[in-house]
Amino acid sequence: MPKAVQEIYTQIISNLPPTERLQLATLILNGLVKQNVAVIDDSDTWTEQDQLDLAAFSMQYAATALFEDEEINE
Repeated sequence: MPKAVQEIYTQIISNLPPTERLQLATLILNGLVKQNVAVIDDSDTWTEQDQLDLAAFSMQYAATALFEDEEINE
């Protein structure tokens, strides 16, 4: 983080009441959205296929775990 940004936060923003800090955060984030700034790295977001694979794996794991529990209880 650039030193100037840290200084601004330390000297000004951290001294604001929580409601004003939240208002400032809202203004900053809304400004970024309006500018359509591509500063967010979405390379690690989950695709629909990733989500389907996770759901399938979870179902398979749950079925296996349930089957193992039934064997132990018998």
